[in-house]
Amino acid sequence: MAQTLAHIAPDVVLLTGIDWDYDLHVLTALADIVRDAGQDYPHLFALRPNSGLATEYDMDGDGYTGGPGDAQGYGRFSGQGGMAILSKLPIDTDAVQDFSAMLWADLPGAVLPSVDGVPYPSASALKIQRLSSVGHWVVPLRPETGPPLTLLAYAANPPVFDGPEDRNGKRNRDENALWQRYLSGALPLLPPDTPVILLGNANLDPVDGEGLKPAITALLSHPRLQDPRPRSTGGAEAAKSQGGANTAQQGDPGLDTADWRDEDGPGNLRVSYVLPDIALRVTASGVFWPAKDDPDALNAPAPNKNNPRHHLVWVDIDTDE
Repeated sequence: MAQTLAHIAPDVVLLTGIDWDYDLHVLTALADIVRDAGQDYPHLFALRPNSGLATEYDMDGDGYTGGPGDAQGYGRFSGQGGMAILSKLPIDTDAVQDFSAMLWADLPGAVLPSVDGVPYPSASALKIQRLSSVGHWVVPLRPETGPPLTLLAYAANPPVFDGPEDRNGKRNRDENALWQRYLSGALPLLPPDTPVILLGNANLDPVDGEGLKPAITALLSHPRLQDPRPRSTGGAEAAKSQGGANTAQQGDPGLDTADWRDEDGPGNLRVSYVLPDIALRVTASGVFWPAKDDPDALNAPAPNKNNPRHHLVWVDIDTDE
């Protein structure tokens, strides 16, 4: 990861699937490793995620309490698989808005799970169920030169690993829909008047795989946002060589950002996004998934079981006023 960040050298990067601790020891240690690799990120930010935040209820409907699926977001301990931001630009931490405590039922237009009209897994569980499986943050950046920017950062629940009630699919749908509601002014807090950049792991492909597609297509077509359609040569190459589930997919494999199992899994999908404000000028974009014969492959994580399935998505933005 450090080698990839040092090579791509983003000014700001959102990490998902990184464990959170109260004093940010993990994030600070990672930033030290990245600095030693050549890139310094003096501004670090992370909030306690919902992943692993324990409840007293059976939240996943398995008949038991106290398991990782009974937390507000899946996790074996509080903070497992959280989010973090590393930035070269100052972060206005006092102005951060955190939607992570919003109840799922409080989202306008929420679609809550049920079986035969009965709330699933129970009415009492849904009364305390938060919408965010990890978090939804509004994070203002205050560059020393150029206009202020606002990040809309999140990581959504995968729309699988459930039953006919489609609990995870509906939660994923509404986690993505939260930003649509926010940008459209349907939530109590109005969206910022500074340019926004929505970024994160939506865990939802607009064409292939499982999930309720309108949730992501609505964001991709939102009048406040633009989709630079970052792509890679490695993603297209992988889909062709790996076969399996990829052979039946309809989406452009060059846009894929994640590499899941092909024989017994969903294959490669586009699930991570960077969607800048239409007021910003995008000069370049890409997914860091180099082809095997590309010299950049030396700076990419070697394929093995310990490396993440997700590839870095990047967008270059000209912020000159």
